[in-house]
Amino acid sequence: MTIPMIDLDALFRLRVVVARFGEMDSAKWWNTKGQLGRYGVAALRRGFPRTHRFAQARSVFTVAAHRCDEVFNPPGCVTLWRLPEAVEEDFDARWEHWLDNASDWAPFFEQIEQMNDTDLARVLHGLRLVDDHDLDRLARLRRSAEGRTVALPGLFLDSGEDIRLLALGFARGEPGALTVPYARRAEA
Repeated sequence: MTIPMIDLDALFRLRVVVARFGEMDSAKWWNTKGQLGRYGVAALRRGFPRTHRFAQARSVFTVAAHRCDEVFNPPGCVTLWRLPEAVEEDFDARWEHWLDNASDWAPFFEQIEQMNDTDLARVLHGLRLVDDHDLDRLARLRRSAEGRTVALPGLFLDSGEDIRLLALGFARGEPGALTVPYARRAEA
C-alpha cells in the first residue's frame, strides 16, 4: 500500500455527503432514495448490524459513479468517483479500517441521515469538509455550455484541495440536473 497524498478519511466524508445530497429525495441526480438516510438504516441495519452505514455508502457510491460516468467519462480525466488507480486502491484498502472502527463514524452518519439543506457548498462548509479558500475557488468554476460538466482549472495533482473542489463542483448542478466536476490528469 502506498502512502496516500490524500486524506482518505476526508475523501470518504466528501463522497458520503455528495452521495447523500444527490439522492432522489434531495437533488435527484442518481436513482437512490434515502439510501444514506433513515430508509437505508432501516433496510440494512438488521442484516449488517455493525457496518450497515458502510454498506449504505458503498451502494450509493456505486450508483453515483455509474450515473456520473453516463453523463461524462472521457479518458484522461478524474471525477470524485473515478480518481487515479493508486488513490482508489488506497481508498478500497482503507475500508477494513473503517469497518473495524464503525462506531467512531456513527455521529458523522447520523448528521448525514438528517441532512436536508439544499445548498451543497453550505453543507460541506458546515461540516468543515471545505474551507473559505475552497469556496472562493468554487465561485470561479463555471458549468460547460451544455451544463453537464464543470472543469477544474489546471491538472489534477492528487491533492486534498483538488479533491475538495471535485466535491464542491457538484454544487454547480441543479435539482434534477447533474453537473459532473472533473479535472484532467497530468499523464493524459
